[in-house]
Amino acid sequence: MSTPYAKLPAWADYGLIPVINLAVAFIVAGLVMLLVGENPFRAAAVLVEGAFGRGQGIAFTLFYATTFIFSGLSVAVAAHCGLFNIGGEGQGYIAGLGIGIVCLAFDSVLPWWLTFPLAIIAAAAMGALWALIPAYLQARRGSHIVITTIMFNFIAASVMVYALVGFLKPANSMAPQTRTFLDGAQLPKLNWVIELFGAKIRSAPFNISFLLALAMAFLVWVLIWRTRLGYEMRTYGHSAKAARYAGISETRIIIVAMMISGALAGMMALNPTMGDQHNVALEFVSGAGFVGIAVALMGRLHPVGIVLAAILFGMLYQGGAELAFEMPAISRDMIVIIQGLVILFAGALEHMFRPYVQALFASLSPRSVGIEAIKRKGA
Repeated sequence: MSTPYAKLPAWADYGLIPVINLAVAFIVAGLVMLLVGENPFRAAAVLVEGAFGRGQGIAFTLFYATTFIFSGLSVAVAAHCGLFNIGGEGQGYIAGLGIGIVCLAFDSVLPWWLTFPLAIIAAAAMGALWALIPAYLQARRGSHIVITTIMFNFIAASVMVYALVGFLKPANSMAPQTRTFLDGAQLPKLNWVIELFGAKIRSAPFNISFLLALAMAFLVWVLIWRTRLGYEMRTYGHSAKAARYAGISETRIIIVAMMISGALAGMMALNPTMGDQHNVALEFVSGAGFVGIAVALMGRLHPVGIVLAAILFGMLYQGGAELAFEMPAISRDMIVIIQGLVILFAGALEHMFRPYVQALFASLSPRSVGIEAIKRKGA
């Protein structure tokens, strides 16, 4: 009879296994670089140096990480309820529409610190409403949430094209984007925080929405592990049958969880629109909604892990740009391959090495050692 695997300690489950997956991803990426004739150790050094070696790189890394924190939290909230929200891209798009309307209306009459809360509300509301329809279809009609959220990504993209070539585009302009926001809708930079440590930053879009992302990570932790609603979400995610037996409304919990998830996905639009380009343009989300899936999985659906995983992907984006510049043989497509390998091993293959780690812990556990001693004594 086979021996059951041991339950892993938290440090191994949330720390060791992600590190193993990440190490294997980088080893495979190194082999790919060898095939194109480049030194993988030099490439790794350039990648890390580009992301963290200078103040400019750190600022860009944290800028990218800000968006990924929001999208990762969005996926995590839905996943705790047993739902796979793959529609963060579309929810972020539609949220950009709400942000654009607020900023265009108030950027000339309100300071940024009043426009920003209104934009947060608009982004969260639009993202939540866009997630409401797939949630309702799942809860009341049995439509699979993955299919409907994917479909709504394409619908959102079409809606944004219609809006940006229509009523949001300024007169006498051919570009499918809004006008540039005035100072009342431009978020202040946080570069000065990095410069306090002696680093020099020429210009980088690292802005105050990073603090909002950290605040949302804390609030998600409170929601999931310190509130009754979070307990109901985790109960339903673990066993829908048990949740129904306990009197938890299936329709309510699905809709509430998805709307919270959509609101978080919507808030990721604040960083690129108000913090960087200062307008709403086509494809401003740039795939961040899908990266959030890998961020959430690598972070084990925990806010702390999600923040760390988001910084890792921010490093890949910023360091990858430096890598493509310093080593021309490694193109941007190669950087996408590296990112894809991290997503593959951290996401789709996240449990590949778990049985071996569990078996190792089982063999080292005191109970296992005692059983083996008894067997040898009996023999």
